[in-house]
Amino acid sequence: MKRGYTQRPLKLQLSLLTSRQSKADSRLLRMDPCTMIAAGAGAVAAVVGAPAVLAAAGFTGAGIAAGSVASSLMSATAVANGGGIAAGSVVATLQAAGAAGIPLVGQAIVGTVGAVVGAAASMASNCTQ
Repeated sequence: MKRGYTQRPLKLQLSLLTSRQSKADSRLLRMDPCTMIAAGAGAVAAVVGAPAVLAAAGFTGAGIAAGSVASSLMSATAVANGGGIAAGSVVATLQAAGAAGIPLVGQAIVGTVGAVVGAAASMASNCTQ
């Protein structure tokens, strides 16, 4: 053993390690106000903008718009499936959302994605308080 060095009991070493780890964890969990605002704005923008994006792509309440991205996607899917569109496929799901609106679970997913993108953009821009 080195001179002047006293070995700490194992229990003390573990408690020091745990306290250091919890301090590091709490720093990771804190978000600055700018990031929280950006996450909220991203969530709101995604939920509000999603129906407009669906309509612009051609998934409308009256059906799939001719000459749109949706019609190209539907055509490619029909060719790949031997002439039909399977229930539950991406095209069928997007058309249902365009016609009847996005269900609550879908809005929650879209909002979460928007929040993550907003927070990431804020962190990437080095926004500070």
